[in-house]
Amino acid sequence: MTELKRTPLHPEYEKWGAKTIDFGGWDLPVQFAGIKHEHETTRTKAGLFDVSHMGEIMVKGMGSEDFLQRMVTNDVSRLTPKRCQYTFMCNTNGGTIDDFIVYKLQEDLYMLVVNAANREKDFNWLTSHNDSGVTIEDSSDNYVQLALQGPEAERILQRLTDTDLSAIKSFRFEDTVHFTAVGASAIVSRTGYTGEDGFEIYLDAAEGRDLWNRILEEGREDGLEPIGLGARDTLRFEAKLPLYGQELSEDITPVEAGMPFAVKVKKEAAFIGKDVLKRQKDNGPDRKLVGLEMIDKGIPRTGYRVFDSDKAIGFVTTGTQSPTLHKRIGLALVNHAYTDLGTVVSIEVRKKQLEAVVVETPFYKRD
Repeated sequence: MTELKRTPLHPEYEKWGAKTIDFGGWDLPVQFAGIKHEHETTRTKAGLFDVSHMGEIMVKGMGSEDFLQRMVTNDVSRLTPKRCQYTFMCNTNGGTIDDFIVYKLQEDLYMLVVNAANREKDFNWLTSHNDSGVTIEDSSDNYVQLALQGPEAERILQRLTDTDLSAIKSFRFEDTVHFTAVGASAIVSRTGYTGEDGFEIYLDAAEGRDLWNRILEEGREDGLEPIGLGARDTLRFEAKLPLYGQELSEDITPVEAGMPFAVKVKKEAAFIGKDVLKRQKDNGPDRKLVGLEMIDKGIPRTGYRVFDSDKAIGFVTTGTQSPTLHKRIGLALVNHAYTDLGTVVSIEVRKKQLEAVVVETPFYKRD
């Protein structure tokens, strides 16, 4: 049996009563105090996440921008140092190899923060298409990544640094942030995966435990708590932030997943999958991700089929009882004819057909 991988913060989990699971080959906390409690804590106060399993791939050298322009859907030429953007890397059919954030650290130096399960696949995909002579390095083991999210996030983190965090706007970052009692400087970006305000922090792996403990200590009186994967999933789901392997896959395009804003078909570069994605943007995709709210009692779970009478029209990608809204809701990829708000469909739940209605997304937006 293959031994599970562990982040540098793994020794800290037990102190907080973490329940860990096998998550894509990593031993990670699914919860600490309970998923619903952690969800509410992040929405109303602040939560600290260990997301060090995520990958960091560096692309550097002359021609890096042109190379990335051919590899990803967004327009990398719009980036300047200390800016980042959400993007996709697609196959020739427009299906999603991965979704990630590109950080422009400096001219001809970019950091791609990729999904943990796709780290090796992404690296191989990039290197196999590298005809530009750029350098591609997997630097994931060098970093700890923390996410501090919630309405109190800035106030807590600001007490630990002289850097003016309020000056870091959405999808911007500072790359030499120093924290109290931590030796190495960090990259701090105003990004996240919860629908709340907050930051993602990249730090030398050797310093990660010190910063984790320092943040939790500083935020204790503000209600800050460590948060596991369970609440991370419910938080991102309510905000309609896609999860790779569910809302996105090599068979699901970014346009079908409702994320066309990060697909720049007007840019000059002929990125992989451009022709298919342009047709979908121009003409509309044959299927599209929609939000569903149950009319009948039942929860729409991942993989459940969606019907119009006896006709299968799609499938649920994610669904749960919303901790914030207290409603049974889901995301589903369905035929385009059934995507109008108010459309009533059926979901097959334990061999029963239960009614649901198409509703507006995202389900949750912070004030």
